[in-house]
Amino acid sequence: MSVIEQFLTTVDLPRMAPVRQIFPDDAVRDVAAAVRAEFAKPGNAALVRKGMTIAIGVGSRGLADLPVLVRTTVEELLRLGARPFIVPAMGSHGGATAEGQQALLAKLGVTEASAGCPIRSSMDTVKLGSLPNGLPILMDKAAMQADGIVVINRVKPHTSFSGMIESGLAKMITIGLGKQQGAESCHAHGFGMMAENVLEMARFKLAHSPVLFGIATVENGYDRVARVELVRNERILDREPELLKEARASMPRILFRPLDVLIVDRMGKEFSGTGMDPNITGRASTPYVNTTQEVGKMAVLDLTDSSSGNATGIGLADICTRRLHDKIDLIATYANCVTSTVLAGARIPVIMENDRDAMRMAVKTCNAPDPSKLRMVRVPNTLHLEEIHVSEALLPEVEASDALEVLGPARAAEFDATGNFTVSEREAFAHG
Repeated sequence: MSVIEQFLTTVDLPRMAPVRQIFPDDAVRDVAAAVRAEFAKPGNAALVRKGMTIAIGVGSRGLADLPVLVRTTVEELLRLGARPFIVPAMGSHGGATAEGQQALLAKLGVTEASAGCPIRSSMDTVKLGSLPNGLPILMDKAAMQADGIVVINRVKPHTSFSGMIESGLAKMITIGLGKQQGAESCHAHGFGMMAENVLEMARFKLAHSPVLFGIATVENGYDRVARVELVRNERILDREPELLKEARASMPRILFRPLDVLIVDRMGKEFSGTGMDPNITGRASTPYVNTTQEVGKMAVLDLTDSSSGNATGIGLADICTRRLHDKIDLIATYANCVTSTVLAGARIPVIMENDRDAMRMAVKTCNAPDPSKLRMVRVPNTLHLEEIHVSEALLPEVEASDALEVLGPARAAEFDATGNFTVSEREAFAHG
């Protein structure tokens, strides 16, 4: 037994109960029909001329119904006589390579076969101009050679800065379609300037590139599309702050605060740009994002396969498992973090050999004054928060809330001989 293991032998993990968090359920029942309805609104179809080549920017985020959104947009453009193709709009993600970005789209369910059009993946850019502060404004070369550009993205709070415009259409136009060089330019002065740089670069690009419109979505607390909206070029910068306000009110959250310990089963790029959303965990890599959650110690147990080894955001955790550590692709992770200029996200936390010891280390070091009243929550990831597990000490708060429901009795977590969750324990909590 190692010295570290000896530290943990006296640590008892609390019994945890499954709890449902209840959020407003206003999901769009037929996403494809909602996209078609947007194209059918007065004047929208007239934005597309027969024979136009149109580049569709698709990003690296795990948007709800992303393949449906892409496929239906392609079908509508084809119906109007256009010749659409997809360009990855994900800045430096996918290891900052054309092949990596196309592979990342495929992991999100977007391929040439699923979309019904070609994918043209390249890291080549063209310079459109510069901001007054000297930062160059760059755009995907293939997109700029098209007659029109369309972007598809979810509007939501950003993970590293707060402002009138955060994650959404404008950021995809600015950073996503800027590829690695454009993303690096926008990040060059740090996240303290991001709100301004994203806005001003987007304003310039909207005026000096053939962006026609964006397909914006807002998701509800159940990771379902609650709004689909076609936003024309000239309305993007005015409409997006309104959609952001709606998205902020609709996003899921952990309905307990503060927490002594937070356990995140899996981090990943499909859940958040930083693997674990700071708006949920309260752990941000910059001081420029407003968060409300408070967490004593946070442990993350695994990295999704869809992340392709990109563990950006791992540094926000205090503890990780050996399993997660061994999945990290340092090149992909560093490419993302160096481009954003925020290296904290690539730091390696304390590494524990298995799930049980990672959880025990979090409890051991959380400084809770009374272990019998430990405020501990376990979540599958930071996007799917309908069902979570909470320590027994939190059950009185569940009983007192109309937005919380106990789903079963509190019990001890099940671990196998290696100290990792049993298959049944993992499968019961594997949403997302």
